[in-house]
Amino acid sequence: MFVNCSHLRSQLLLAAGGLFLASTSFAPVHAQSLTNDQLDQVKARLAEGATHSWEIGTRAQALIESDTPSWSVLNSSSLPPSHSAPSSLDEVISIARSVVNNRTSSKINGPQPLMDANGGAAGDPPSIGVAVLLANWTGAGSQDNVDYAGAATDQLEYLLEKVPKTSDGAISHRSEQVALWSDFVYMVPPFLAYYGVLTQNQSLVQAAYDQCRLYRQYLVDDDAGGMWKHIAMGSTPDNGHWTTGNGWAAGGMLRVLGTIQHSQYSKSMKNQANDLRDWVVEIHNGIYPHQQTTGLFKNYADDSSTFEDASGTAILASTVYRLALLAGVHTHLPAAEKSRTALFAPASSSSSSSSSSSSSSSSSSSSSSSSSRSHFSSSTSTAPSSTSTAPSSSSTPSSPSTLAHFTSDMWLTPVVNPDSIGSQGSRSPEGQAFVVEMYAAYRDWVDAGSPGANAGVRARAAGGAVLLAFVCSVLLLFAA
Repeated sequence: MFVNCSHLRSQLLLAAGGLFLASTSFAPVHAQSLTNDQLDQVKARLAEGATHSWEIGTRAQALIESDTPSWSVLNSSSLPPSHSAPSSLDEVISIARSVVNNRTSSKINGPQPLMDANGGAAGDPPSIGVAVLLANWTGAGSQDNVDYAGAATDQLEYLLEKVPKTSDGAISHRSEQVALWSDFVYMVPPFLAYYGVLTQNQSLVQAAYDQCRLYRQYLVDDDAGGMWKHIAMGSTPDNGHWTTGNGWAAGGMLRVLGTIQHSQYSKSMKNQANDLRDWVVEIHNGIYPHQQTTGLFKNYADDSSTFEDASGTAILASTVYRLALLAGVHTHLPAAEKSRTALFAPASSSSSSSSSSSSSSSSSSSSSSSSSRSHFSSSTSTAPSSTSTAPSSSSTPSSPSTLAHFTSDMWLTPVVNPDSIGSQGSRSPEGQAFVVEMYAAYRDWVDAGSPGANAGVRARAAGGAVLLAFVCSVLLLFAA
């Protein structure tokens, strides 16, 4: 067969040049963000929708990160914090006050959760624990006569003494049986670590690390590149790689990492901090190859039959920015930027199949689930295979009614149903909190000078150089 080598060489050079340019270029990131008014609406919907314990706890955490960043363990302020609370913490303390007041009205004494354990989810109420600890630390109890210290102690003792555990000490997410859920890592270890720092009890900080270590031991899936399974043991095990569950795990470990790094135990627990960093990197390395071209993830990251979920996408992006700030890891910043700009994009420029008008509940995916977060049977999928500017209210993004991934009243969409995670839902309070956390993480990253923003460019340039060298070697063979 006759081959026109001259023509082939020219075609290969054109292809190499195109691929090199594609590999070295980084699409410019526009200053697409939310206005202050839009962010306030996101927070308002969060306040309206947060009724379950994990939603209330996640709301409190999001408000700390957004409104009082200097008090967040994810920033560089030293711990313990000041005893004088700024007014920006008022809403967080108000949340704690409401929860503890409702708890004391039950007349129950001794070890108990901060609020009803959602039908047996012992791991969810501790998510409110940091807010309660802050209320006590800043002296709110002396002003409103609420026993925050007693409530926090009762919650701690309930976890350590009443909730079942595995034989090696992993505290169950469920109260009625031993079951380990990835959600737990966001709810419990950060509470244990913060309690330990405030009370100068290093053993509790170590316990927070140990719970992360044990949960990873049971849930990490090496065959899926380091993504975590959703549930181990119990009556509803779930070997699928739930996107939000991986976000919960990464977010929780980062909060423990930040607590250690900024505390009096930073030097003595350096090895633990390094482990936590590596375990978050492991999740990112496992899940980001499954990011869709839209910038979003599927509800189960490696199951293409499931729907896209903006909620899990948001929390994962927030953890990428936080990891860059806490540990100088920049690998997945381009992917996080792709997610963020997609989620905040005007509807007209979105390539997502979802629209802001889809405010009604959608049909479920191929996985089956009940209406209860407490008991369900969900998907058991297996793995298939710039520069930025700070968010500013002076920018002119589109109005709320034209944002691609928000309804006209600023509910995030599309989202997983928080009570039935195999199904697409219409409103997700935790999704609203994740938007606030992503916004705050991005803002803090930009305020720090966008460290690592060019890492993706360098990586692509290196890949392009390797590709060009390969093509040149092929050309030399033809020339010979």
